[in-house]
Amino acid sequence: MARPLIVRNVDDELVRRLKMRAARHNRSAEAEHREMLSGEPDEAFALVATRLRELTRVRKHTPSEQLRRESRDEG
Repeated sequence: MARPLIVRNVDDELVRRLKMRAARHNRSAEAEHREMLSGEPDEAFALVATRLRELTRVRKHTPSEQLRRESRDEG
């Protein structure tokens, strides 16, 4: 059984962006929210992520644990 989901205190700008995204996909805002919550990746995002991985593949990456540790040590 589907249950309603209520999200309070959402910034007006975020609501505007969500409605614009829904319009781009020819969906209602509610249908767009369901799609976003379904866990399916946005196709455009997937393409950008793939491109970024290709562009940074040869670069040295610092593990996030190390960055967090260094940040903690600085403060």
